[in-house]
Amino acid sequence: MATEIVKHGAMPVAHGGDLAAVRRRFPSAPEPWLDLSTGINPVPYPLGTIDPEAWSRLPGRAEEEALCKAAAQRFGVRDPEMIVAAPGTQALIQLLPRLVPKSRIAIVGPTYEEHEVSWRRQGHDVTVVEELAGTAGFDVAVVVNPDNPTGRLLSPADLRTRRSMLVVDEAFIDFLPPAASLAGDLPTDAIVLRSFGKAYGLAGLRLGFAVARPDLATRLREELGPWAVSGPALAAGAAALADTTWLRSTAARLEDDRERLDSVLARAGFALLGGTPLFRLAQHRDAAGIVERLGQRGIHVRAFARKPHWLRFGLPGSDTAFRRLCAALGI
Repeated sequence: MATEIVKHGAMPVAHGGDLAAVRRRFPSAPEPWLDLSTGINPVPYPLGTIDPEAWSRLPGRAEEEALCKAAAQRFGVRDPEMIVAAPGTQALIQLLPRLVPKSRIAIVGPTYEEHEVSWRRQGHDVTVVEELAGTAGFDVAVVVNPDNPTGRLLSPADLRTRRSMLVVDEAFIDFLPPAASLAGDLPTDAIVLRSFGKAYGLAGLRLGFAVARPDLATRLREELGPWAVSGPALAAGAAALADTTWLRSTAARLEDDRERLDSVLARAGFALLGGTPLFRLAQHRDAAGIVERLGQRGIHVRAFARKPHWLRFGLPGSDTAFRRLCAALGI
């Protein structure tokens, strides 16, 4: 499987996005690589010029408040004090299990594996269940919504049936209708995680958010400590989150590209299983052979050891990238 392995003790977690391992596997592949192994928007938000002082001085509270206000408006959250800015949602995924007493955790999955690893690392009793109904009786339920990689989407009404702590990872929800998110009408015991880098194509900026009731939000900020988010990330995030024109035009482009990618995969003999506006999950009886063929042509896609016939494709970001994928698939 041509993905980087990041080790957490004895439990390896496979991630897309780092090309070092795949370059070693396919040393003769043409450059530059076309990386379709992630669900990151391939056309990033245009940053423009960032004030040089954002790089040279410590981030200020006023800049953080401006970012949280922009995030609250973007996510439909009435109180900016419910927004916690962090250096990526991964930091929050790892932090939350340290704040909860040893508990019985149900994760609706299989899904993004870092949730399971992070709760287990802190000594919690973790069970992966197939349906939300299976979380009944557990102290904490964790749901990735929409799911990564299947794209399964649970309604806020269904999520609100939970009567104890609920963690909802909405990393891929930005281009879905606002009503799909739980953030705007948050149940008392719920925490919503929102990504920034995926939708805005700026994953290297490392910025993400938690939405929680004000007392829990305060505790999360205390645990993250001062200056958790860099000055450039504060400035870039506030500008991008306020740019509704860019978001609308990007949503339209992604819809066109998603339909185009679905057509490509169907013509190549794949069965579409699901996905989100930022990636597609498809099945092929010769998935391993396709990974090999694409890798030899400098194209990286996400494979799954537990589901050997599955492949996840991020969206190509240009006509040139689409043509290159089609040529590699022989269509």
